[in-house]
Amino acid sequence: MERPEILEREIKALAFDQYGTIVDMQKGLTEAVAPFLAKKGWTGSPSSFVTWWRRTHFENSMIDALLDRGHTPYRQIGHRAVSHVMDRCKIAYTQDEVRWLVGEIEKLQPFPDVVAALERLRSAGYKLAILSNGDPDMLRAAGPHIGFAFDHVISVQEAGYFKPHWRTYAKAAELIGLDRASILFVANHAFDCIGAKAFGMRTAFIDRRKRPFGETPHQPDLIVADFAELAATLNP
Repeated sequence: MERPEILEREIKALAFDQYGTIVDMQKGLTEAVAPFLAKKGWTGSPSSFVTWWRRTHFENSMIDALLDRGHTPYRQIGHRAVSHVMDRCKIAYTQDEVRWLVGEIEKLQPFPDVVAALERLRSAGYKLAILSNGDPDMLRAAGPHIGFAFDHVISVQEAGYFKPHWRTYAKAAELIGLDRASILFVANHAFDCIGAKAFGMRTAFIDRRKRPFGETPHQPDLIVADFAELAATLNP
């Protein structure tokens, strides 16, 4: 890992994953689906339902990027993922219900430590950006619920691929207007950090879930427990 004082000296901007890093996706979606599933008479775990939903969405987005036959909107893949999980759980549903569930992603709240840490980083002079797999309109709708105005909110739609395709990080560097090595990409997901690091960005892994990063040549430059530790490390 890189020494914190070197990162503090050389990093000019931070780019954040949104879903699961800025906003608490698992908690927020579990709270949204729990009463819905109860009304449907499904007795399984709402958290498991959300985990299956997220895993199916992730798998389908990776397939979409690898097929390289044009970028499918995040929302559309979300509809497919939710429908698949409803079928798996043998829950009767309408497409309006599917659209409503996916729409709940736009209302997710940030983790409690996020906004204060972002304000501290901004006061230290860093540019702050979002780089998300979400569609542009979904990211715009999410802004008021996050409660922080980023310098850039970038959808991978502009690159035409889902992360961790290298073009997504390249497009972010282009739009932020800085060399890749002076951007610290921040994510709660190892795959996203690996993609950014392979492209040439520095990376910070937010290890909220206390999980090993895994064996890869693209190790993060920084591992922190949460956003408060990230801000304290870069702005001591």
